Amino acid sequence: MRLRIIAAALILSAAAGVAADAAFAGTPAAPAPVENVSVERVSAENVSVETGPVETVLVEKAERRLHLVDAAGTVLKSYTIALGRDPVGPKQREGDGRTPEGRYTIDWRNPNSAYHLSLHISYPDAADRRRAAERGEEPGGMIMIHGLRNGLGWLGALHHYADWTDGCIAVTNEEIEEIWRLVPDGTPIEIRP
Repeated sequence: MRLRIIAAALILSAAAGVAADAAFAGTPAAPAPVENVSVERVSAENVSVETGPVETVLVEKAERRLHLVDAAGTVLKSYTIALGRDPVGPKQREGDGRTPEGRYTIDWRNPNSAYHLSLHISYPDAADRRRAAERGEEPGGMIMIHGLRNGLGWLGALHHYADWTDGCIAVTNEEIEEIWRLVPDGTPIEIRP
């Protein structure tokens, strides 16, 4: 129990925003929804990715899972994730600690991230900005899939014990290295509740 508390405290103390990573340059059109994906097809953590290229990234927030999916809807790889510190519900505004829900695109990457490596998610889209504007709020942004804060990679899977990001999707450093290699820019991502 003490180890969990210490790990959570270290993670939370290191959870700064990724706004310093880079400025968002544009918003691509929303990708089509992911259809016919069966997460039950995951048979082991070490599924070979040689069976086909990654066509989409699927995130299931409630299960704390990120899946790499091929064109046939087969899950090639699956990872345990940590989310924003207030993970239930879609992102509404800047600073709410929530991870967005919806269809977006992996639109650029940062090899010099404060969180080992990071892939940018195209949130907010036009609909997200419109909804936030209707409420008189900023939608937030700089939502990434990233590793652990630089210098804290030794925490590894301990980071799963708490949702600690500002709204991003976090994996271990080894996992973000694999995702970085397998997921090209332009890949659709669907984030489900």
